[in-house]
Amino acid sequence: MLIEIFSDTICPWCYIGKRKLEAALASYPPFREQQEPVEILWRPFQLNPDMPPEGMDRQSYLSGKFGSELRARQIYDNIRQASEQAGLKLDFDRIKRTPSTLDSHRLIRWARSPGVQDDVVEALFEGYFIKGLDISDHDVLCAIARQCGMDADLVRELLERGDDRDQIRAEDAQARRLGINGVPCFIIDRKYAISGAQQPPVFHKVFDLARAEEMVPDLQES
Repeated sequence: MLIEIFSDTICPWCYIGKRKLEAALASYPPFREQQEPVEILWRPFQLNPDMPPEGMDRQSYLSGKFGSELRARQIYDNIRQASEQAGLKLDFDRIKRTPSTLDSHRLIRWARSPGVQDDVVEALFEGYFIKGLDISDHDVLCAIARQCGMDADLVRELLERGDDRDQIRAEDAQARRLGINGVPCFIIDRKYAISGAQQPPVFHKVFDLARAEEMVPDLQES
């Protein structure tokens, strides 16, 4: 089964959704018992595609997005509660700037070849939401690459050279053309979509649908 996850690296619901998906996979017998393989592919989606490369002050960003700092705090208090229920302890107070996520998505793209996409995504989420790191900073991205077993020198070279910027922007635009306007969005076997950080039973129902379709014989071949 192929699970494509459209996500942004500064989206707290995407981090929560990752935990919900992991719980769903761990509690679904065919996957828990490794009877069937699962391939997970992370896809880029930028919540702020027009964010300048240097990012912007966090409080200015929140006030502009939600109308006031008070309203932003109320919203993030709800997110914090949801994250704790998912086993995460996010520290929004440590985040001083809202970064551009373009370069973090480039790193995720390159992590696919050595098979460490999930590790890189996890490290980016942890770096931003728990440690308050600037995940647009090339030093931070190279450190994450090294931590996940990638060639950090090559990653730095690719980052500074600008490789794959246009490809990330094109994939982001393609996601919007497909009707994806919020994340996380999970696409199962390129047929079924799950929007938002849903509970494991929601994933299980879609897994059932996808598996049932796979088991239907192709009449043209019979």
